[in-house]
Amino acid sequence: MRPAESAQPSTPARPLRVLIAEDDPQGAELLEAYLGETPYDVQRAADGEEALAKVAAWQPDLLLLDVMMPKISGFEVCKRLRAEPATRGTAVLMVTALDQQSDVDRAVEAGANDFVTKPINKKELLRRVRALLETRDNRGDLERTLAYIEAVEKEHQ
Repeated sequence: MRPAESAQPSTPARPLRVLIAEDDPQGAELLEAYLGETPYDVQRAADGEEALAKVAAWQPDLLLLDVMMPKISGFEVCKRLRAEPATRGTAVLMVTALDQQSDVDRAVEAGANDFVTKPINKKELLRRVRALLETRDNRGDLERTLAYIEAVEKEHQ
């Protein structure tokens, strides 16, 4: 097989993964129930430390991240994900009871892709999850296409 052929764009080999990082068991159950109607694989983390460990081990495509959690806040979790090349591309949707503009600003500064406030509207949550995952998938397609073009150009030099 020529190098250019191996670099062609491809479809994902696994279902998309969503990690719910929520310290409130009822809140986590609700989010999981909402996502239960989707084709995504879903796991949970009960605090910021567990969220970081699961992101590193499981490599979710999207993290639903509560802001106010024990051990490490959602803001800090997001900052740490963005600081590491291996987790920088993980989409982050902040989920919180905080609703001030300053909280939204902090989420954006920490690297969140989007922000929803509690109580969670199911349709809004599912729409935002789908949009973030589609954006992430499109970025992956673009990166594979660019790699393919680069391989073809090198082959013809």
